[in-house]
Amino acid sequence: MRRYLPPGEYLLYTLPLVFLGLFYIYPLLSIFDISLRPAGLLDLSAFLRLIESDYYLGTLLFTIYQAALSTAFTLLLALPLAYVFARYRFRGKSILLSLASLPFVLPTVVVALAFAALLGSKGLLNDLLRTLFTLEYSPLQLERTLTIIIIVHVFYNLAIALRIITGYWASIGFETEEAARCLGAGALAIWRDIRLPLIRPALLSAGALVFIFCFTSFGVVLILGGIRFATLEVQIYYQAVSIFNLSLAAALSLVQILSMLAMMVVYTQKQKKLHLTMASSRALARPVRSAREVLVVLSCIALIALLLFTPLLALVFRSLFAAGRFDASAYAELLVKTRASLLFVAPIESVANSLRYAILATAGALTLGLITAFMVQRPGRLAKLADPLFMLPLATSAVTLGFGFIVALDEPPLNLRSSWLIIPISHTLVALPFVIRSILPSLRAIPPSLREAAAVLGANPPQRLLTIDLPLVGRGIVVGATFAFTVSMGEFGASLFVAQRESVTMPVAIYRLFGDPGLVSYRQALALSVILMLVCTIGFLLIERLRVAGVGEF
Repeated sequence: MRRYLPPGEYLLYTLPLVFLGLFYIYPLLSIFDISLRPAGLLDLSAFLRLIESDYYLGTLLFTIYQAALSTAFTLLLALPLAYVFARYRFRGKSILLSLASLPFVLPTVVVALAFAALLGSKGLLNDLLRTLFTLEYSPLQLERTLTIIIIVHVFYNLAIALRIITGYWASIGFETEEAARCLGAGALAIWRDIRLPLIRPALLSAGALVFIFCFTSFGVVLILGGIRFATLEVQIYYQAVSIFNLSLAAALSLVQILSMLAMMVVYTQKQKKLHLTMASSRALARPVRSAREVLVVLSCIALIALLLFTPLLALVFRSLFAAGRFDASAYAELLVKTRASLLFVAPIESVANSLRYAILATAGALTLGLITAFMVQRPGRLAKLADPLFMLPLATSAVTLGFGFIVALDEPPLNLRSSWLIIPISHTLVALPFVIRSILPSLRAIPPSLREAAAVLGANPPQRLLTIDLPLVGRGIVVGATFAFTVSMGEFGASLFVAQRESVTMPVAIYRLFGDPGLVSYRQALALSVILMLVCTIGFLLIERLRVAGVGEF
């Protein structure tokens, strides 16, 4: 017998659907409309320009090329590290694996400045080399090169590949390679014939996800690569903001959307196979025994610490030291409005803006995410459709969302392009999938018998919600709220499109200050980056502290 929901519950479920329709589907349809009908009639001239132009074809090929290179280097580095994490049990392993995930929550502008502080022409490493070898020039010239883009991509995505490969490898065990070793197989043969074929599903899944993130990389390429190394994301921003060629930007966005859709289909298929294998396996690891194994584990720890923490420490050092001596005046200078930064406000005001927008986005994402999680966990056709539907913003680049906002939300009754409200709305949209995925596992873990027992005892639906559901999903709600707040504080791609002069967020302020040639602006960017890094780090630690097995699906 089919069970119908009360009208009030149906009305409640329409809220997130209406929000998604207005601020996700409608902007994307507007991009389609501008790209296919720029003057109101079918016109494919923008696509013909893309096809006929070697420049734009080169942009697409370079986007694929840099993503493939970044993915390859990420997997090459993650592979031996994952073996150590899966094979051995040692003190601090879980903490180290958690800390390795820190870069994933850091804003791209913060990471870009961190690597500039470490590897830039005036970075710490060049300072050290000039001092050691009495050089008058910077021996490392990595700024505006493909090399530094790949290094930063590896920095960002190492933890993703490490977690996926480690979890899979640990679950399938090492009995096969032990048997091969007893039969006389050498180290090279074991890697070639045993290990790599066994972990191929994890490699493909991790590689697909890393490729997606590198393909849609915006802030890293924009800041460290510039227009010379423009990817599709950077080209969309350049065409829409600098040249105001909306039809061409829309055509590029359409190519980006279709590319992302194809890649997400591939990733979803690989991920399903991976989960099926891991679900029927058990985790295996053994303690470190020999001196050689101790050396291997220590080398693994040192490598992760060197890659992950050196750039961040360089950022902090550069913000606190100038001309070889301690100087924390950069933080006081956040109260000063620079002449050429294009901020029109003191940088400290961007902190207040970001906090205000993050609070609003957290409230919005938490409200909509909680309603959506209840809708998705119910049996029925609506739940099956809603689950993948609300994950679509996660698979859409923030640059595409930002561009969709400026072309769609410019007429009544949704004339929000010049309103500050568009920023928390865009942040809510970006954070919503994280909130849903944080709450949903806790909600699904509640035994139906609890609700049935409460109903038998006379509890109505609101009482069951307040006394059973919300207390049991409380930890998931806190994790989701922290995710939303952290994501909002660090969001850059969409904010760069929609932020107005007086309503800039911290990442946008950092980007503009970093682009100003003045020393004061540069030091302000460093100080602002350290503050934003600390906020995101606190959020990350809170998520890791509260998220237990079964809480969160990331």
